[in-house]
Amino acid sequence: MRHFISRPLIMAELRLEAEPQLLNGGDWNEEREDASESAKKKRRKKKRNKTNAAAGTNEADGDRELGCVADLTKQLVQQTLEEKEMEEDGEEDGDQGENSGGKKKKKKKKKKGLKGQTDPPSIPICELYPSGDFPKGEECEYPPSKDGRSAAWRTTSEEKRALDRASEEMWSDFRQAAEAHRQVRTYVRSWIKPGMTMIDICEKLENCSRRLINENGLKAGLAFPTGCSINHCAAHYTPNAGDPTVLHYDDICKIDFGTHINGRIIDCAFTVTFNPKFDRLLEAVRDATNTGIKVAGIDVRLCDIGEMIQEVMESYEVVIDGKTYQVKPIRNLNGHSIGPYRIHSGKTVPIVKGGEATRMEEGETYAIETFGSTGRGAVYDDMECSHYMKNFNIGHVPIRLPRAKHLLNVINENFGTLAFCRRWLDRLGETKYLMALKNLCDLGIVDPYPPLCDIKGSYTAQYEHTILLRPTCKEVVSRGDDY
Repeated sequence: MRHFISRPLIMAELRLEAEPQLLNGGDWNEEREDASESAKKKRRKKKRNKTNAAAGTNEADGDRELGCVADLTKQLVQQTLEEKEMEEDGEEDGDQGENSGGKKKKKKKKKKGLKGQTDPPSIPICELYPSGDFPKGEECEYPPSKDGRSAAWRTTSEEKRALDRASEEMWSDFRQAAEAHRQVRTYVRSWIKPGMTMIDICEKLENCSRRLINENGLKAGLAFPTGCSINHCAAHYTPNAGDPTVLHYDDICKIDFGTHINGRIIDCAFTVTFNPKFDRLLEAVRDATNTGIKVAGIDVRLCDIGEMIQEVMESYEVVIDGKTYQVKPIRNLNGHSIGPYRIHSGKTVPIVKGGEATRMEEGETYAIETFGSTGRGAVYDDMECSHYMKNFNIGHVPIRLPRAKHLLNVINENFGTLAFCRRWLDRLGETKYLMALKNLCDLGIVDPYPPLCDIKGSYTAQYEHTILLRPTCKEVVSRGDDY
């Protein structure tokens, strides 16, 4: 606080001092100068005190600031690390921030799928990717035409890009279903082992698949029953209730299951073995499937794909239990086109030469699958039937049996034209339906699909992927790190 002295008081003091000075012979001027210097000294002293006080305060503040600097430094280092992590997450998630501000960078971390998944998987794919931007499959350039012209122009054509964007919602449905498939099969590989019953394997797989696809009636769910055909059985086997079949160490098991979003089906399969003696057989079939995917494309003839697949598969020989076999493609099993809620939509992709000369077209979806066998290379119907599917083209057919009418209503409500199995009817609480199911099959409303087998003692393997013939490129939408 500053202290002020009033001017009248100072003047009075000066007058009192002046009188003796005048009497002492005129030293008044000298005394006035001394008083002036004294006042100046006092003012300087006050300034110094004030400056020292301020300096003391600054030193105290400085000590406090030095204490805070360390804390601030730590906070800045931590913040820098967090921002770096967020930038790395953003780079892995793709260029989604073109039309977004800086704040959306924080959301990219939430968008990363696998980081948030539980073990075992339980979070639906739609919740892992709330933005709806699901992982893309493997994007490939179309093969060159017969005259050698490259198809690279499709990737830069504005017209093709516009067509591609117009179907983005459909591509997104496929990608969501494919991501669910990838995570489920990764999970299955972690626990499948000899000694498990086939029913346990299928139900565990299907329960996980239902959770990840977020099953919702006909809008989202399983596209067809889980195939787990063993050894000489190549396809269409899933256990019925009470089936005691157990998976063994020397078995070769084909896991074929599908998922769908709004009827956009992912059909994808792989082969599981435990004995390394089957490795060469699996390599042959996997190579043949990848060859079919490589040569497939817009305007490619289906018969040409089959010829290339056969050439690659038959180039392999395998030795199993001391006996050498040439790997044969199973000639009466094929890949196929896929339509909405229709697993086989009309076109077939052969795996041997001599098929149809029909061409693939832009916008179509195909399941490219190959089967290799050490047997005859042909399959026939065998064993108890488990797969069924409503005829896609069936019109109105009068039904007399009340139980058959009820069962058809159940099928229409829960499966539509998608494939189903007897276990799924049991799961819905249906009982004593076999006669009604047979009646629907006899009327042609429902088609049975019994297991397909080569000769006993032979071994069969399968690999399959779903491809999208987009206007700009070919996308192997079900491709993963595993195969």
